[in-house]
Amino acid sequence: MPGHPEIPLMARRRLLQAGGAGLALAGLGCAGRRPVAAAVPAALSGYGPLRPVADMNTGLPLLQLPEGFSYVSFAWAGEELAPGQACPAQHDGMGVVAARGDVLTLVRNHEVSSDPGGSFAPAAATYDPGCRGGTVTLRFDARAGRLLEMRPSLSGTLVNCAGGVTPWGSWLSCEEIVLDADQLVPVKGEGMHRVKRAHGYVFEVPADGLARPEPLVALGRMKHEAATVDPATGIVYLTEDQKPAGFYRFIPDVPGQLARGGRLQMLQAVGVPDLRTGRRQGEVFKVRWVEIEEPDRGIDDGGGMAGLVRQGQANGGSLFTRLEGVIMGEGRVYFTSTNGGDAGCGQLWAYRPGEETLELVFESPSPEVLDYPDNIVLSPRGGLVICEDSEQPVQRLYGMAADGSLFEFARNDIVLDGFRGIEGDFRGEEWAGACFSPDGRWLFANNYRPGITFAITGPWRSGLI
Repeated sequence: MPGHPEIPLMARRRLLQAGGAGLALAGLGCAGRRPVAAAVPAALSGYGPLRPVADMNTGLPLLQLPEGFSYVSFAWAGEELAPGQACPAQHDGMGVVAARGDVLTLVRNHEVSSDPGGSFAPAAATYDPGCRGGTVTLRFDARAGRLLEMRPSLSGTLVNCAGGVTPWGSWLSCEEIVLDADQLVPVKGEGMHRVKRAHGYVFEVPADGLARPEPLVALGRMKHEAATVDPATGIVYLTEDQKPAGFYRFIPDVPGQLARGGRLQMLQAVGVPDLRTGRRQGEVFKVRWVEIEEPDRGIDDGGGMAGLVRQGQANGGSLFTRLEGVIMGEGRVYFTSTNGGDAGCGQLWAYRPGEETLELVFESPSPEVLDYPDNIVLSPRGGLVICEDSEQPVQRLYGMAADGSLFEFARNDIVLDGFRGIEGDFRGEEWAGACFSPDGRWLFANNYRPGITFAITGPWRSGLI
């Protein structure tokens, strides 16, 4: 194995600076305190310093974790997915969609755009046969800590980035690309491919069996990133990964039956048309929602702006930049702007449906604090797990504790020298798809490339993650 030179920490534990309105992180377990900015030595932060840990499956030191934590890798890219079909790479968004006893069912996105081979799913679960994005369904034995089954569940889509779990036990898989039918896209080694159908949609994948490969058109055609569902109302909140971007909600005509249609709207921070920069941490805005009259108009003919955000802005919607992860919990919808803020290093926002307010919970002042936050998930113990997707030489999983502090929880330490035919230093590849088992024992997360899923467990503590 090649050496693993130590790379200096790019983050230290920092309490969130209080804004003009103060912080109210009740959704993270903080009861409205106003923390004071501080820096604490890394050895005192979170679960403690990180060290290389051997994978319980392969024996390789693929991750760095705190003392007492262990992990198992599974469902690698290249493993057999179906007879004659290898599992694709680009492991991205993921969620636990069902739990039956000790057996957990996860659905994992594959953000494939230009790989050859076409659909990896059966024809009954294929949307556009020449396209190789889609989802894989995994069954994991939580007691034994091992993979039971891996199978295709949706393909023929493109750039399946993130998505979200529904309260009724399915996965929303989101395409992060907008194409009209008959447009050309590059395919590695094969030149240009002409897509047969339009792309830029959300698809629903059940916990069992195959997905019905028809888009949920009413949820909009855009560069989708992630989705989360309010279990009380059935409203779906959606992020858009482009510059500029909107934050959207879909109000279904029939909660839980998204294919039956509904209304798509974009958030307006009253009196603030642009939220990308110039905002103050802790600032709170009143919210209204404006209509998207043509949710299927993903491409606009002029102005260089995508169709949905142009419609929303014309009706008074507010602009963000590159919205990524979104998750709902304890009455708040948290979402990240990966390059938002004055330093361009990321923002964390919280929308409160009950109050119709939006708060800038956190804004990174520099890449040394937090750089390009992506997928996020709330921990059952309080706190938030944040996936990093930045230009840092080593990508990290961060924790935001219940007191609002940031700490480093895990480092990507993947350097392979021919294992399973894979060579290279993959420490700079992003984390994605973080999600917890219902009992909180396991934290699942993906390495984007070469494509590995991890299940992490250890001495979890309340108030951290």
